[in-house]
Amino acid sequence: MLDDVTSVALQTALSGLSLRQRVIADNIANIETPNFHARKVSFEKALGAAVANGDNPADVTPEISTSLEPTRTDGNNVNLDEETVSSIDTGLRYQLALNAMNSKFGLLGTVIKGSA
Repeated sequence: MLDDVTSVALQTALSGLSLRQRVIADNIANIETPNFHARKVSFEKALGAAVANGDNPADVTPEISTSLEPTRTDGNNVNLDEETVSSIDTGLRYQLALNAMNSKFGLLGTVIKGSA
């Protein structure tokens, strides 16, 4: 029951979003580090394609790439405004996926109990 496409896709999304939050935190922590380049995490397109193509969503691995944004004079390219917005967006997406997972577990509990 917990290995259906929906559950696996939600677990994969939660894992990817969690990784993104850690990368954002690392970017912010290094905002004053000379020559530090921000990193970005992407997985949503690959996850959507896996689900659409009938592939196993668990096989989707988040990709971490280095930002190609212009750098400041110290060689650092972390943009605090961008990181803050990304952190908020990621947090909301995480809450949404977690709520979907909780709803799925609630439905399973209702079915197991046999109540309406």
